[in-house]
Amino acid sequence: QVQLVESGGGLVQAGDSLRLSCAASGRTFSRYAMGWFRQAPGKESEFVASISWNGGNTHYKDSVKGRFNISRENAKNMVYLQMNSLRPEDTAVYYCARGLGSDSPEFGSWGQGTQVTVSS
Repeated sequence: QVQLVESGGGLVQAGDSLRLSCAASGRTFSRYAMGWFRQAPGKESEFVASISWNGGNTHYKDSVKGRFNISRENAKNMVYLQMNSLRPEDTAVYYCARGLGSDSPEFGSWGQGTQVTVSS
């Protein structure tokens, strides 16, 4: 069972940047797509970004395109989410997730989350 540990969240002002990190356990990290999801208070969880096993394919929620960038370092079992030009509506708990396959749109393992709060 993979373990995913997120870090890098915090309280920032609108327009600031944050970089979230996710550390994954195990030897099979490079075989799987990875993703970021978020859940704001009182709202359902939503997809934010994903990256295929080798970084060749990325996908983003429309509202974060051009502001967020997902990347990975397979040698370190790490995935990142660089968030720029943050907005108050980006406030949420952000979760790292592992895909069910190398370039899968479905995810089956989740971290505990890291809080991102953007003040106006």
